[in-house]
Amino acid sequence: MFAAIYKQAPAAMLCLLLAFPALAAEKPLTLVALGDSLTAGYLLGPDDGFVPQLEKALKARGYHNLVIVNGGVSGDTSSGGLSRLDWTVVPDADAVIVELGANDALRGIDPKLTRQNLEEILTRLQARHLPVLLAGMIAPPNMGADYGKAFNAIYPELAAANGLVFYPFFLDGVAGELSGKPAAADLTLADGMHPNSKGVAIMVARILPKVETLIAEAQKAREKRAQK
Repeated sequence: MFAAIYKQAPAAMLCLLLAFPALAAEKPLTLVALGDSLTAGYLLGPDDGFVPQLEKALKARGYHNLVIVNGGVSGDTSSGGLSRLDWTVVPDADAVIVELGANDALRGIDPKLTRQNLEEILTRLQARHLPVLLAGMIAPPNMGADYGKAFNAIYPELAAANGLVFYPFFLDGVAGELSGKPAAADLTLADGMHPNSKGVAIMVARILPKVETLIAEAQKAREKRAQK
């Protein structure tokens, strides 16, 4: 009896070992959305914020083996995002959406500091070999032309310098186009700044192609790691 069991053991072990690559391939792709209230889903229901709506839209397009971690904290500046970067971007992250800076502009924080913070965030993420989608922001017109020129240049310049997937304006279609038009009343909350569920749906639809590009980069990065 024991002899028969021992004879069967190697075959069973072989089947188990052969199954491991398949199990590894089934591990969900993990995206982390690092941001402020626009990512967190400020005053929205559990299914209405940016992260849940984005995940739903991606699954509708066939991305079922995917998890998006909501790393948004309302009120966060680029400094806040940097301070919590290492524990917000979980160890098993495959890619990161970086959406920070809106509160910097609203508070009139020196664009040089915003740039430094974002550069450090990107440096740390690249050290971990994580693909990044950088979501841009635009300074409110009331901050003045000089401030706007310095602030608005941060995102395209960082994206170009680091070879990132880039989406120029996270609130595009909700808080106005790149021209700085006021927010559409039916797309925002009572504060006229944060998107409501309908506004988030527009944001998700517009950024979706860029997120798909990020996913493709994350899959390639995972395949390279598996080959090492």
